[in-house]
Amino acid sequence: MTSHPDSSGPARIGPNSIIRMAEALLEQQGEARTAELFAAAGLEAYLTVPPSTMVEETEVIRLYQAVRAGIGLDAAARASWEAGLRTGDYLLANRIPRPAQRVLKVMPAGLAAKTLLQAIGKHAWTFAGSGRFSAEAGHPVRITIADCPTARGVTADRPLCGFYSATFERIFSTLVNSASKVTEIECSAAGAPACVFEIRWK
Repeated sequence: MTSHPDSSGPARIGPNSIIRMAEALLEQQGEARTAELFAAAGLEAYLTVPPSTMVEETEVIRLYQAVRAGIGLDAAARASWEAGLRTGDYLLANRIPRPAQRVLKVMPAGLAAKTLLQAIGKHAWTFAGSGRFSAEAGHPVRITIADCPTARGVTADRPLCGFYSATFERIFSTLVNSASKVTEIECSAAGAPACVFEIRWK
């Protein structure tokens, strides 16, 4: 399992979890509602000056809780999914080297998935915060995040981690197989021990 490499300080998460949520909310909810939601999370300053470095995971947790409380689970799910897709696009454009992308695209899907999972695992602390990441290659691929930030401290009757599902789906559908679909089959918010994401392309 992979977790934050420095356990002495507060766990941090990449700023896309906030920046892309802001973009999704602005598109779906409008400027005024987005401002209200960020204010409810105590993060209104990020709408003026977006974070340029990793943020404390507690900020991400507060924002996603505020969004769900403010606009309801269905609308929050749509915003989270869009934020995840945008995060995937950002990673493909800026974080995953183009030569590596070209190699993955010509590999058999199973081998590409295994290789990609190894790379994701090395960087899991940047998106899982203090959560614990593990993955199983094969088909379907299964990614597990225990203590997943977007599900922490909340109870629901459904999975809540669309941000991660959409990010994984964008990356896998681009680099492994265009038919890749991600489903969160277990969620700690719904009582499961951890959040489990299943990736299928056949």
